[in-house]
Amino acid sequence: MPADYKSLSRISWQIRQDILAMIYQAKSGHPGGSLGMTDLFVSLFIGKLLRHDPKRPDWEKRDYFFLSNGHISPVFYATLAKAGFFSKTELMTFRQLNSRLQGHPHFIFNSNHRLAGVENSSGPLGQGLSQAAGMAIALKMDQKKNKVFCLMSDGEQQEGQIWEAYQFIIHHKLDNLIGIIDYNQIQISGKTKDVMGLGNLKLKLISFGFKVLDMDAHDFQDIFAKIEQAKNSKQPTIILAKSVPGKGVSFMENDYRWHGRVPSESEYQQAVKELMIKEKSLV
Repeated sequence: MPADYKSLSRISWQIRQDILAMIYQAKSGHPGGSLGMTDLFVSLFIGKLLRHDPKRPDWEKRDYFFLSNGHISPVFYATLAKAGFFSKTELMTFRQLNSRLQGHPHFIFNSNHRLAGVENSSGPLGQGLSQAAGMAIALKMDQKKNKVFCLMSDGEQQEGQIWEAYQFIIHHKLDNLIGIIDYNQIQISGKTKDVMGLGNLKLKLISFGFKVLDMDAHDFQDIFAKIEQAKNSKQPTIILAKSVPGKGVSFMENDYRWHGRVPSESEYQQAVKELMIKEKSLV
């Protein structure tokens, strides 16, 4: 593993520990998807595949990141803190009353309570892609070069509004928008194929007019290659980011029951131990 990817991988294992600490202290949260998407978030915000400046969060030339599946807020917050948007000490206020780090990120315009790095409010699944499409067409109208990223869950593809947004994006040729689907194949009540199967999702998206890329969401080289390919695409692009929910914790991986479950004290200690071993193996 190249030195820069090795460094990012080590940061990912550290952030996974932060994620579990946040959820454990709050006694509430969603570990499965958060642990599964850590490597992607680290690549975007620490590896700077996403154009941004933590010291100037409203920088006009920044890329925009919309989180549609807002329940994986722990990985979003932990990564923003690591990137320097706010102090890491604030992570322990996760889901506390009056905290800026609520269970689902919220955007408050022109307020001291606003959390830098958060571009949209989320919660109701299926809404984020429409928000991102609105930003993308506004940037096009203003002839700006900014890119818009939108992360969705595969469970969200069961929502009708997602498909309306796909039609809008293709109709308006929004090649400045990059959709990423966390393709972990689980949701809160089971496996997606059992709850409401998506069929051949890749073929459906291609038939709409998208360029569709497959990504290994735990291979930094592949993450960087596919994001760069999407940024250079001349047509709207969707990335199917194949991830392992609960990544790094043996008893959480690929188990839908950890979509929104809080570990007990013994489970928490075991999980942190496993993550620390993986972090230290990269030193």
